[in-house]
Amino acid sequence: MSGRFESWGYGKLALLAGAAVIAVPAQADTLREALVEAYNTNPTLQAARANQRATDENVPIQKSSGLPSLNTTVTHTEFVDPSNNSFLAPQRNLGVNLALGVPIYSGGSVKNGVKAAKERVAAGQANLRGTESSVFSQVVAAYMDVIRNEAIVGLSANQVDVLSVNLQATEDRFEIGDLTRTDIAQSQSRLAVAQSDLRTAQANLITARETYIQLVGSGPDDLQPPPPLPGLPDTVEDAVYAALENNPDLTAAKENAEAAGYDVEVAGAGRLPTVSLFANRDYSNFYGSPAVRITSEFTANAGVRVSIPIFQGGRTAALQRQAGARASAAFEQVIAAERNAIAQVRAAYSSWQASNAIIESSKTAVAAAELSLEGTRAENSIGNRTILDVLNAEQELLSARVQLVTARRNAYVAGFSLLAAMGRAEARDLGLGDEGLLYDPTLNYDRVKGKIWDWDRDPEPAATATRTVDIPAPDADIPPAETANAESSDGGQ
Repeated sequence: MSGRFESWGYGKLALLAGAAVIAVPAQADTLREALVEAYNTNPTLQAARANQRATDENVPIQKSSGLPSLNTTVTHTEFVDPSNNSFLAPQRNLGVNLALGVPIYSGGSVKNGVKAAKERVAAGQANLRGTESSVFSQVVAAYMDVIRNEAIVGLSANQVDVLSVNLQATEDRFEIGDLTRTDIAQSQSRLAVAQSDLRTAQANLITARETYIQLVGSGPDDLQPPPPLPGLPDTVEDAVYAALENNPDLTAAKENAEAAGYDVEVAGAGRLPTVSLFANRDYSNFYGSPAVRITSEFTANAGVRVSIPIFQGGRTAALQRQAGARASAAFEQVIAAERNAIAQVRAAYSSWQASNAIIESSKTAVAAAELSLEGTRAENSIGNRTILDVLNAEQELLSARVQLVTARRNAYVAGFSLLAAMGRAEARDLGLGDEGLLYDPTLNYDRVKGKIWDWDRDPEPAATATRTVDIPAPDADIPPAETANAESSDGGQ
């Protein structure tokens, strides 16, 4: 199954076994639309992007330590109680100092700090990919849950209708002495259980719709069947290989380990000399005080400053050992991320394959259960089968149909989870928009990495995700096509 979401075909998908396919509403939501809306408005994804923009700023922050600095200091001094031994003490003084500092050598701390920051930017971008895949996986699961639960509500409602008719027919046959009170009690019991199952199915549908609203930001509106998933692997080995190359969590762990290695060098730089240039320009003004010969003056000085650490109480060594231990932990986390990616891929692949097998067996079960129900009803009409046999056959058919609906949901969700673990479930992989419309984290990094102006500001922060407070609470109603299909699939009386 190859291709991209942008070329998906929205073919009909029989969600109810043995039933007519679900009619596609004229203006129904599609999975692509749900993913695009979540991509643009989901608060978890928006927050992850903002956090990544914050991570980008670590690069210019680290670079700033190696750039020149220019400071000015203005001081006004009132000599309220001058020394009695001084005959030339002024009454007040204005001092202005302009200081320029130029770092020349910092033991490698700036260079390695910048490298570590860049690695963490790359790790953050990989984590952003992971967040995107995670949100998409949740949206797909919520989308499929709504479709599955709508189908189950339709089947359950149809079962209640069928059992209601069965109960009425049983009571009519009891009136003419053809059946017993036991038959009526059995029919009443099955109807009560079916009504309970319907209420449970309706509650599950409302929960699924609420989850959809939470993730997507709008209510589900007659969801269309999803298109085939693109890029699913032929073998589990292919899936594992792709995950080792593209899994975002594994990529982030590797980048963080690289950054931790640079942190060790930064910590060790604390024991090395630092060299810097300095220049000062000073101005003093004594406000025309008669006690001084010159009431104002300018002075200047410049030089080289070399700082050589001799003893720091073991602080630098402790910081370097600490950084080394954290680097070791980061290297272990790479192995952990690799193990996790492999486990996720293999589990998702197994679940996907199992669900596909269950779909095929469930189709057979539905066909057989339909035939069994038809024969049981015919045999009951001539007295060879009891009412209980008919009720059991109806329940078996319902169970087979529900199992098929659930297997189709599980197969799709497992397939998408497999793509996510392989690193192939992001917006670009799914073709959710033109390149210019997709969020590219490198654009912000390129924008800020070279900024050195202290007064450069971004617009005031504000939320961009949509709120759901005004969306009406969902109900358990299902599209008419769902109910009609559920009723027709049962075969009637």
